[in-house]
Amino acid sequence: MNRFAVIGLGRFGMRLAKGLAAAGAEVIAVDKRPELVEQMRDIVTLAVCLDATDEEAIVAQGIDKVDVAIVGVGGAFEAGALATSILKSLGVPRVISRATTRQRAEILSRIGADDIVNPEAESADRWCSRLVMPQVLEKIDLGDKHSLVQIRAPSSWTGKTLAQLNIRKKYKVNVVVIHRPLKGADQHGQTYLIDTPLPDSMIEPGDSLLVVGTNEAIEALPKE
Repeated sequence: MNRFAVIGLGRFGMRLAKGLAAAGAEVIAVDKRPELVEQMRDIVTLAVCLDATDEEAIVAQGIDKVDVAIVGVGGAFEAGALATSILKSLGVPRVISRATTRQRAEILSRIGADDIVNPEAESADRWCSRLVMPQVLEKIDLGDKHSLVQIRAPSSWTGKTLAQLNIRKKYKVNVVVIHRPLKGADQHGQTYLIDTPLPDSMIEPGDSLLVVGTNEAIEALPKE
């Protein structure tokens, strides 16, 4: 698994660092505020109090040796931009930088950021999808016009096979995976997968479906 550095332990950075550590990744958490660094000492591989615009300090702590660095500095754009530039100049293979505006995202891209993250905008987009398409449980954008989504199986589909529903032709989406609840109280909340749905696979109550298609086609799927 890749080694990560998370620079800036605001709400976004701290949550990201905790999530990566929980997944078993090696994580270096970095911030100038000692109280935030202290909160992470027993959670991540290494928690360091330093200024990420100090190139010598970055090298001394081995941050230049990580595979991925996420610059999550929020308010101080200049500091985040400088940290991004330094990390790229030190040879970090992938640097992901936080930007709160399109203009800042463009600047960060020009100085070497490999990817840009805007947590506020992405969160708003996810909530927009949830509100407009309440049947959608998860959504991954595959480009400007296509998505991979997990949806609750419409009740009008239950008791019917994929062949009977003729989903590909009628709705212009493909069912990739069926998630189905396990039976039994001791298995509450768990699911098993039918990872290669066949034409005779039947939709049952409680199923959720992983489907891929255009955003327009997905939005047009039955809600009930």
